[in-house]
Amino acid sequence: MAQRLLLRRFLASGISRKPPQGRWAPLISRALQAPEHSPGELTVTSSHARPLHTTRVCTTTFNIQDGPDFQDRVVNSETPVVVDFHAQWCGPCKILGPRLEKVVAKQHGKVVMAKVDIDDHTDLAIEYEVSAVPTVLAIKNGDVVDKFVGIKDEDQLEAFMKKLIA
Repeated sequence: MAQRLLLRRFLASGISRKPPQGRWAPLISRALQAPEHSPGELTVTSSHARPLHTTRVCTTTFNIQDGPDFQDRVVNSETPVVVDFHAQWCGPCKILGPRLEKVVAKQHGKVVMAKVDIDDHTDLAIEYEVSAVPTVLAIKNGDVVDKFVGIKDEDQLEAFMKKLIA
């Protein structure tokens, strides 16, 4: 409750047109100035703006939400897809998942990775004959072209990816 109140006060002070007060006032008043053409908006002046560095969003890995999502993002994908069937309670899955993500990221968009939780999507697990986790499928043009069950090291995973891309 206290955090919500602080957040409201913070947002309200940033939105209000009162001049900033306190020890940060000189910095805030120089960085945020009302433009002359629209008095109701705040803008950052380029002379006092600091560069903003952000990390890249990982678009090569995604979680499957349901059957139609799987159909759309995996089966109908023009890009080869590595499908990781995993479970929250599976120890080897927790080791393999980050390894797979790392190897897929090295491919720079040539391959994408879909993660399917078998407890949430048992229908997909049954359809693709997943009998143990982790199970990893390589799907290209809607067809399963390769598969492995269990944990692999990075060299084996890179070989698996190269076969899929070729």
